[in-house]
Amino acid sequence: MANAIDQTRRMLSLVTYLRERPGARVSDVARAFGVTEAELIGDLNVLPLCGTSFRGGDLLDIDTDGERIWWHNVDDVAQPLRLAADEAAALLVAARAVANLPGLRESDRQALLRATAKIEGAAGEAAGASSRLSVTFESEGSVFADVDRAIAERRRLWIRYYSPSRDELTEREVDPIRLFAVGHTYFEGWCYLSEDRRTFRLDRVAEIRLLDQPSDPPRIEPRDLSQGLVQPAGDDPEVVIEVGPGGRWVAEYYPHDLAEELPDGGLRITLRTPDPGSLRRLALRLGRDGRIVSPADLAGSARDAAARALAAYGD
Repeated sequence: MANAIDQTRRMLSLVTYLRERPGARVSDVARAFGVTEAELIGDLNVLPLCGTSFRGGDLLDIDTDGERIWWHNVDDVAQPLRLAADEAAALLVAARAVANLPGLRESDRQALLRATAKIEGAAGEAAGASSRLSVTFESEGSVFADVDRAIAERRRLWIRYYSPSRDELTEREVDPIRLFAVGHTYFEGWCYLSEDRRTFRLDRVAEIRLLDQPSDPPRIEPRDLSQGLVQPAGDDPEVVIEVGPGGRWVAEYYPHDLAEELPDGGLRITLRTPDPGSLRRLALRLGRDGRIVSPADLAGSARDAAARALAAYGD
């Protein structure tokens, strides 16, 4: 079972591994790190966003053709890391915040504190400036820590979870499998309420507890998230939405089959979803910036929901 900290450790090791093995085969690297090729490709998609500067310079120029992996600027980023004052301050503030995160494994906390002390010693005046700043995590950070701990200790979770499509809170026992981020942060696990694999968004977890019961999820192949979290099937129901200029963001956040330009600067978006009813909330959010065109029953239910909401304001 992979968690976020394990993935970070793996990616740090991956940088060293690839530096010493130019043109390494994807299959060989995946086997060496004990991950699937899809998981390795996911790591490789993240590495080019990493580098030696918080300002975005000196990023890792790593790519793959699906068979081999190439790192084109090994010499450019192999120089000793030198932090500017603002970079050192930002790093120290972030490190102290993570070190105080509830549920962090003690070994990871101690390693982070040792690294922080070394940076403080080298940062000079920047370290003093950073001590006057602090960051606290909201509830999502605590949920992340509990899920990460449950994965590491192989323990079951109890959660109260908000389902926006049904507008209700449910209580569930879940065997967590992995944490990941696709826009928002999620965890995947085996849900005993649904008796199936489910994905939970961390900011929708209203309450969470670690149970003493061991986690024992069925052996299931990790989902390939390289194309995003929502990957509609070809036989899912088709929905057509028209949005004005203020609703063009829908095409960026929702996987779709077609987005046609409209004369007013808006879009006519055709997409597929296994749960068309979940788009009613999208229609309410869009307001005058969008409407559901088809299917007709969904368009009608969205209008009814809008009318009820308006009537509530009137009362």
